[in-house]
Amino acid sequence: MENQAKNNPYYSRTNTTKLDIPNEEWKKILAPDLYAIAREAATERAFTGKYNEFDEIGDYYCAVCGNRLFRSTSKFSSSCGWPSFFEANKEGVYYKRDITYGMERVEVLCKRCDSHLGHVFDDGPKPTGLRYCMNSISLEFIVYM
Repeated sequence: MENQAKNNPYYSRTNTTKLDIPNEEWKKILAPDLYAIAREAATERAFTGKYNEFDEIGDYYCAVCGNRLFRSTSKFSSSCGWPSFFEANKEGVYYKRDITYGMERVEVLCKRCDSHLGHVFDDGPKPTGLRYCMNSISLEFIVYM
């Protein structure tokens, strides 16, 4: 993802200013698979994402804009096929009701760029009881220095 970020003038891990970029512009900047998930709310296939079975120490950022979303200390093995977290950065995400595909779910989006990240469910571990089920492609991992 580092290569992709270099071609993205809106990407920053320090600037938290809300972005209002039309999808036509994102489509020119983002790789097609990232665009499909982040901007069109597609989902990567279960058990295929690079962070599904990943256990490094660091932070997870939005692959589209660089906003900090999760800490590795909140990641857990849920066996659902996608990287799962029990807690999100409150300044990094927001939520929206999702009634697509005949289901009622809660969509998780990046607070800075409005990109789709995944969904949150109430079947996670303590202390929150939440399971943030995220698409790996929507995430960028940065190791603690």
